Amino acid sequence: MRPPADIGAVARARSVRTALTIAGSDPSGGAGAQMDLKCFAALGVHGCSALTAVTVQNTAGVRSANPLAPRLVKEQLDALYDDFKIDAVKTGMLHDAAIVKVVAGRLAREGTPLVVDPVLSATSGAALARPDLAKAIRTRLMPLAILVAPNVPEAEALSGVRISGLETMKRACVRLSRSGARNVLIKGGHLGGGSASDLLYDGEFHIFRGQRIYRDVHGTGCMLSAFTTGFLACGLPVPEAVGLAKLRVMEAIRFSERPGRGRFIGDPLVCRWNTSVRRRAIRKNTSQTL
Repeated sequence: MRPPADIGAVARARSVRTALTIAGSDPSGGAGAQMDLKCFAALGVHGCSALTAVTVQNTAGVRSANPLAPRLVKEQLDALYDDFKIDAVKTGMLHDAAIVKVVAGRLAREGTPLVVDPVLSATSGAALARPDLAKAIRTRLMPLAILVAPNVPEAEALSGVRISGLETMKRACVRLSRSGARNVLIKGGHLGGGSASDLLYDGEFHIFRGQRIYRDVHGTGCMLSAFTTGFLACGLPVPEAVGLAKLRVMEAIRFSERPGRGRFIGDPLVCRWNTSVRRRAIRKNTSQTL
């Protein structure tokens, strides 16, 4: 039997949910596009990826970051959008303003729900971005985003607000929302203390609380934004997507292992649970409107 002429049409007819990550490659599999694809798969979402850079790193640290030519990023996006109905997209490491321009141009045409994870540096402090990146993200990508999800150092760089606790997180959220993002999530893991709470602003403030797990795990920020993107691809509203993603990351950290000689790596694929039960847990325990 001859294959159908339009394979993409067959996939769409099957209502396959598809999420796209536009990010750098992490050869250790602990972050970047590789981790994003694992998170999508754990939710039963088909994952596509457009690479922006090749990093040289392992679980001990980043040795170098090597961006792809913007033309190659554009060609990857063109090929994917020509074939797939993409339900949600996440940006991770973009490295420089030229790549942001290409990505923003295509996403503005498509209108796909966009989660911006503004990767500016590795947790180790290694630079993963050129100096022009933060401004390009703020002016070109954030106005397109349904959600921007920086960690504390990234939120400080993008907002200009020094973050020391909940009240300054609120000020940073409001300032970032003025750049056009419809929702702002500041990931609070870099703040000290026994809790690891994240703050969502959608016109109101919602705090997602979590007990800090004292384990040095690579790629937790990538996991949170990737799980959120996957849940958005499945049609969930932003607060519920963030709450479920938070719980998935906490379980991935608990199940993390140390396959190399450096940091632990979370395993999103082992975290399988009943979604309805977890939704009730979010409403009861994790999410609080401030």
